[in-house]
Amino acid sequence: MCGIAGILDLEGLPVPPDDVAAMCSVLTHRGPDAAGARVTGGVGLGMRRLAIIDIATGDQPIGNEDGSVWVVFNGEIYNFRELRRRLVGLGHRFRTDGDTEVLVHLYEERGPRMVDDLRGMFAFALWDDRRQRLLLARDRIGIKPLYYAVSGGRLVFASELKALLRVPGIARTINWQAFSRLLASLGTPPSESILAGIHKLEPAHLLTAERGGGLRVERYWDVHFQPVEGRSEAALVEQLRGLLEESVRLHLVSDVPVGAFLSGGVDSAAVVAHMAGSGSRRVKTFTIGFRDADFSEAAAARLAAEAFGTEHHERVLDTDAIAVVSAVASHLDEPFGDSSAIPTYLVSQLAAEHVKVVLSGDGGDELFGGYERYVVEGRRRIARHLPPAARRKLAGLAGRLPRPLPGRGLIRQLCLPDDERYLSAVTLFGPQERDALLRPELRALLAAHDPWREERRLLAAGQGDWMGALQYLDLTRYLPLDVLTKVDRMSMAHSLEVRVPLLDHRLVEFAATLPLQARLRGGTTKYLFKRALRGLLPEAILDRPKRGFAIPLGRWFRGPLRGFARDLLLSSRSASAEVFERRALESLLEGGDRRDDLGLKLWTVLSFELWCRAFLDGPAGAGARPDRPARPLVQERCAV
Repeated sequence: MCGIAGILDLEGLPVPPDDVAAMCSVLTHRGPDAAGARVTGGVGLGMRRLAIIDIATGDQPIGNEDGSVWVVFNGEIYNFRELRRRLVGLGHRFRTDGDTEVLVHLYEERGPRMVDDLRGMFAFALWDDRRQRLLLARDRIGIKPLYYAVSGGRLVFASELKALLRVPGIARTINWQAFSRLLASLGTPPSESILAGIHKLEPAHLLTAERGGGLRVERYWDVHFQPVEGRSEAALVEQLRGLLEESVRLHLVSDVPVGAFLSGGVDSAAVVAHMAGSGSRRVKTFTIGFRDADFSEAAAARLAAEAFGTEHHERVLDTDAIAVVSAVASHLDEPFGDSSAIPTYLVSQLAAEHVKVVLSGDGGDELFGGYERYVVEGRRRIARHLPPAARRKLAGLAGRLPRPLPGRGLIRQLCLPDDERYLSAVTLFGPQERDALLRPELRALLAAHDPWREERRLLAAGQGDWMGALQYLDLTRYLPLDVLTKVDRMSMAHSLEVRVPLLDHRLVEFAATLPLQARLRGGTTKYLFKRALRGLLPEAILDRPKRGFAIPLGRWFRGPLRGFARDLLLSSRSASAEVFERRALESLLEGGDRRDDLGLKLWTVLSFELWCRAFLDGPAGAGARPDRPARPLVQERCAV
């Protein structure tokens, strides 16, 4: 596990070594154990290393036998031993014992299609000196991040956005369409960032840059939710159990101790159960609890820990934890509306005091149908049988009902087309709310922008059954842009590697073939997944209602944190004053419509303010000035 960075001059001009060193200097938290760089002529590769596998000889960059191919790599290749044996049989010579060197030799055999053979999480940069080709690659699901930009005739890339800002010439101009997406979905778009010209390499994509040949970005893998009928439930259970056992076993490969995040949910308990049954040493588990019993899963986590005999560690989060929000914002690199980043930061901090690697249960809801919104959508789809005229009449009725009246929103939802209904249900600030929140000049700038345009296209295209289309959307959008972003940034802030065995791509491909009744049966979510775990997990865990990793921010902001939020958003140095209507901010701060999630909306606005203070002035990650930026935020040259 590492942080990587580099520069390719597209015209072959020399790359200053100091630029590569500066990029790597802000990635030290991702790799405190070692540093390495190779700068030759017009290309520079750099890295910071967190030593997990092959501690003695695994420093990077690593080259092939004749030094014509070099790589810097962030992640883990879980099938590297199998690949190594194959490559040795083909005559390749290895100087190290880890997984990184496999990449250069596999590239010699397979070229860019090498990614097809990799089983793991990864983001890497590989330089082919003979072909004058740079290859950037990101794993299939998006577990590991990679940002890039083209500026001044140079391609620059890094594991984190803040590293790109250390390169001279990289502009800090807000991408307002990405900002609009933030307000709708809690995060920025799949291929863009909050800064104009800085892009994310999307999951399952390759970027190839050749001198004289330009840049090419292409998808190398996709999953298709197409149910395969005719298999017995017993056969599906047996296959799923085998895949789970294999994936957890592969994810335990390490030269340092491995622990696990443990909540009160089925997914993390399933991972811990397989770890405990692997015959390795006693598993160390970690959880965050809350003093507010409505939100805490600590008791359920203790139940799982006792069932599997783990060495369990627990930390209680309360309102004093708000002291970490500035650090959270800085490590996230972009404004981010999911407030569960805060407990993720703190549970990572706890785990890093004991281990360097943990396994988590992320991905189970997307693969096996665990979200309550799938149940809700299944019920509301009955409205699709209503004649169009009846829908129009109901919509008119809903529009005439008083806003606070219970049921008004439900009637309105039932009248919407299927794709519009689902996207409306998962939208934080709808179009009218967004317009009321923004100042006139920004409102005009974004008047024609639809933050869900690509998602509408995906839903219209469909995948198998209706639920498969929603799962595909979550797997390719919500999971990498929210869940995995949060986990990667918050864990690496503490030099902790997090592995996600439920997202092994073979498990993903299997899950995409499950019939609807195996995912959602009646009101039971993740039916087959839970069926496969009967006898392994305590019944109390399998049958308890699902709870998300939420924190009581709404209550905090109405109570002890009220002054903190007001000072941050309404002070004279606030960047938010140039973006948001003061009356709208005051309404949010006072509670607004209490039926809405005050905490989530207010946190999203706060995250933007914290990001402005950390990133728009001075070198990000190195004590940027906290005062309001000197230049206007909203101006004609800002990207739309």
